[in-house]
Amino acid sequence: MRYKTTETARFVASIAIAAAALSTGCNKKADNTLNFTNAINTYYTAHPACLWKTSTQFPAQVNTSDTDKTAPYDALVDQGLLARTTAEKKVMIIASKQVTNYDLSEKGRAAWTADTTQPGFGNFCYGHRKVMAIDSSTPTTNQAGATTQVGYHYTFTDAPAWATSAETQNAYSDVRANLGGPHTGSATLTNTSNGWTLSSPSATP
Repeated sequence: MRYKTTETARFVASIAIAAAALSTGCNKKADNTLNFTNAINTYYTAHPACLWKTSTQFPAQVNTSDTDKTAPYDALVDQGLLARTTAEKKVMIIASKQVTNYDLSEKGRAAWTADTTQPGFGNFCYGHRKVMAIDSSTPTTNQAGATTQVGYHYTFTDAPAWATSAETQNAYSDVRANLGGPHTGSATLTNTSNGWTLSSPSATP
């Protein structure tokens, strides 16, 4: 009888522990690594990394001799995102210069993220952060309005083939650096009525 009582007690205790763990895991306001990870991942899913820091307009025209400007665009031509044509442009009555025109290709339009606030502007985005591990967090509570400073390791996910190509990474150093992770980052998280959210991202890539 004592054996059965002991086994029953152990069974009840295990159920209680599992229920407590499940309750903590389902509580979005709890200050734990799962909720911190979800908050950071949710933010960066909506804020992918893109080629340019600000929206860019196409079609674009640059001097053919200006290799600093043509080389990055040419890398995107090599990946099929842009179409390239050349032309002569008059600069004076008796003089002209060679210019290169770049515009979105059919493939480029499919990959283009349009800027809804500026018609004709947009960006090529190539992936977003995904937390690998939460390294640290400052003391906090599960109360609404509480904040914590979180340190974490992350990598980039969902990078398209054009972003991983050597041509693109040679032309855009930020892409090569980002996709070459893993990296460390930090963020300020705030506890809200809907759980933890990222309120202030770090300035690192």
